[in-house]
Amino acid sequence: MTASLTETLTLLLIEDDDGDAFLVEELLKEAAAPPRITWARSLAEGLSKLTPDVQCVLVDLSLPDATGLEALEQVLERAPDAAVLVLTGLIDAHVGVAAVQAGAQDYLVKQDITARLLARSIRYSMERKRSDQAHSRLVKAELTAQENARLERGLLPVPLLRTEMLEHTTRYRPGSQEALLAGDFYDTVQTPDGSVHVVVGDVCGHGPDEAALGVAMRIAWRTLVLAGQTGDRLLRTLDALLRVERKAPEIFTTLCTATITPDLGMVRMRVVGHPPPVLVRDGRVEVVNGTPSGPPLGIFPDAQWQVIDVPLGEEWSIMLYTDGLIEAATAELGEQLGVDGLVELIREHGSVDLDRLIHAAGTLSDDLAVVLVQRRAT
Repeated sequence: MTASLTETLTLLLIEDDDGDAFLVEELLKEAAAPPRITWARSLAEGLSKLTPDVQCVLVDLSLPDATGLEALEQVLERAPDAAVLVLTGLIDAHVGVAAVQAGAQDYLVKQDITARLLARSIRYSMERKRSDQAHSRLVKAELTAQENARLERGLLPVPLLRTEMLEHTTRYRPGSQEALLAGDFYDTVQTPDGSVHVVVGDVCGHGPDEAALGVAMRIAWRTLVLAGQTGDRLLRTLDALLRVERKAPEIFTTLCTATITPDLGMVRMRVVGHPPPVLVRDGRVEVVNGTPSGPPLGIFPDAQWQVIDVPLGEEWSIMLYTDGLIEAATAELGEQLGVDGLVELIREHGSVDLDRLIHAAGTLSDDLAVVLVQRRAT
């Protein structure tokens, strides 16, 4: 009867007995797709022929240079992605069970081998190996997700706000689905005098180095604010930190800082090479007026940054964001949203709902961080 192998496999046979090796080769010639067989007469020769293209290994446990399960253990170590099928004699049948427990996919007693049984065992071993690898990947993914969740809770900031007069909302999404954190960062801190300090920043580039640098910048900003540093002095300190921590001299950071006065009626901002904040007050949606305060951090060592003071009033919303939001690709326009498009979306919605806004913005192509601070009229 024709054996059930239907794909051409690359198979390594480690067998010191010429007759047994000849039998295996002859039986496999009856398969629908006979495998490509490489024969080795010892464990040492077999290990030297374990190339990456070997998909299945048939190994005899009675080799001249290996005893017990030694041959199996070395094959498993050298070929972790190959299916392994163990060959035993009648008196060693119990060793086959131990071999499966040690990591082999199956075992066969030489005296019982037929063409159909051999082909079926090879196919079963291949399928079991694929199943084991899929299960291993699933377990690894679940563990990674759990570790990422713990890491995220530890690295993303918890706002330090005492006032109940403000509503504070954030959204954070790395551009890569596999990433946990991105170079974008944000934070909010209320100092003892009642001032509310907000930052949103963006380290240029993508990858773990940029994400780590973003976390360092965010923690440094919070520390400096709590220590009483503000304004240009804070920015120069962050600039010095960036130059020390970055991996390459072309790495720069844009950011926007906002300090809301204790009476919540005025905001002082610095737009450091960053997209301008959006302000909603008295029912009007507008981009914060004024030229950018100055260049990004990490470019000019003697840079200075201008202050932008904006009156807020009794009821207002101010949104700081990274460029991932305005670079989203809108389905309607077939192009990037842009600052003007963002303002129009908010006007259409009548208020700033971050989830609705991000969904309407379109397909995100970059990292995203948004902080929305709102004051409702009493």
